[in-house]
Amino acid sequence: MNELMKASCSECKGKLRRKTISQEFEREGAKVRISGIKAWVCSQCGETYFEPGGADKVAQAVNSLFALALAERQHKGRLNARVS
Repeated sequence: MNELMKASCSECKGKLRRKTISQEFEREGAKVRISGIKAWVCSQCGETYFEPGGADKVAQAVNSLFALALAERQHKGRLNARVS
């Protein structure tokens, strides 16, 4: 975490700030939204960075939600989840 606090954005060299964000994903017509994700966000261009292992956790949560949404095509619309 200390490395990210001192790092600058690899895209524009802007300053990174710790934020809690929401992100929406779409696959095969299903949408899932996860909120409460802790990330580092560039204050200049908005590029998002996760701490080591953070992106893997978000991907696992997203894949689980899609599995629910796409199971036998029973869900239409959007699924929401909050990380705590």
